[in-house]
Amino acid sequence: MAEKVDAVVIGAGVVGLAVARALAQRGLETMVLERAERIGSGVSSRSSEVIHAGLYYPPGSLKARLCVQGRDMLYAYCEARQVDLRRCGKLVVATDAAQMSGLQALAARARSNGVNDLSWLDGAQARALEPALTCVAALLSPMTGIIDSHGLMRSLLGDLESAGGALALCSTVSKLRQHAEGWRLQVLADGTEMELQAAIVVNAAGLWAPGLTQETDGLPPERRACAFYSKGSYFALAGKAPFSRLIYPLPQDAWLGVHLSLDLGGQARFGPDAEWLQGLAGPEQIDYRVDAGRADAFYADVRRYWPALPDGALQPAYSGVRPKIHGPQEPAPDFRIDGPAQHGLPGLVNLLGIESPGLTSSLALAQEVLARLELVKA
Repeated sequence: MAEKVDAVVIGAGVVGLAVARALAQRGLETMVLERAERIGSGVSSRSSEVIHAGLYYPPGSLKARLCVQGRDMLYAYCEARQVDLRRCGKLVVATDAAQMSGLQALAARARSNGVNDLSWLDGAQARALEPALTCVAALLSPMTGIIDSHGLMRSLLGDLESAGGALALCSTVSKLRQHAEGWRLQVLADGTEMELQAAIVVNAAGLWAPGLTQETDGLPPERRACAFYSKGSYFALAGKAPFSRLIYPLPQDAWLGVHLSLDLGGQARFGPDAEWLQGLAGPEQIDYRVDAGRADAFYADVRRYWPALPDGALQPAYSGVRPKIHGPQEPAPDFRIDGPAQHGLPGLVNLLGIESPGLTSSLALAQEVLARLELVKA
């Protein structure tokens, strides 16, 4: 006999926890299934922990709308729940005259997205804020910040449990089948096979989300997804950083470039870079070790805006893998939020390609999922 709940969320990263919290607070008995031994140990634990302002994304896209909406929701939530963050601001820099038009285009795109608080700085004005910086112009984004992502996830989990929801760790979903009353999930929990029945299922499994679409009975072929993996390595700065704000180069396509970010303790790190991983059978085969040899490219990139970066100052730190649903030669797609209107299956939402700005957008993504399930108005 399958255990029954109202809703199941697959994946206990920041987005999965935000979605589960929202479902539980709507009065639904909600369970989160997480394959790992702790929450947020996948994509959510391997990011820059940046709260993005909403500058980069195509106007009218889900990424643009949910980033701006989610940013405001996140700041308000963290203030109310006393989750650590700092609204430190960010400079996006043009390091030579050839990049000026690109920086102007970025400013125009930000305005189209509703980001109206940017300031245009010439080189001297930027250096007045950050004396170690070298650039010909910069955009100052005061709404960019940094956050304790693990503190955020613990708070979301606390809200979920307070609303009657539950978390099951070491629980891997292998199959989704339609059922007269919703969905049946085949789950391996602590080595034991079991079935779980729910009217609502949200696939927020990050790197594993595309694979789950392949194991969902009745899902149309065109609504399934293939996983691609882009690894990003980070290097930490030995010693104190001479910057008080985040420093970003002008973005390249869908990649934001090797940027300088700070943690809440003031430690600087650089990254991520972009390395497409080939030939993996699944996310479990990812090697997260940082290749120290990649530092040479980091020095070259960083010295475009910080020429005084000392030799030997970069130390391998950690890496993350972006949950891509497109290949290296394809344009980056928008977030894919596939609900019943997209695939025709009641009660199911697949969250696919939820990379940056997924952390910033997490609370807004949760509201979007509720809207796709017709639990709130869009």
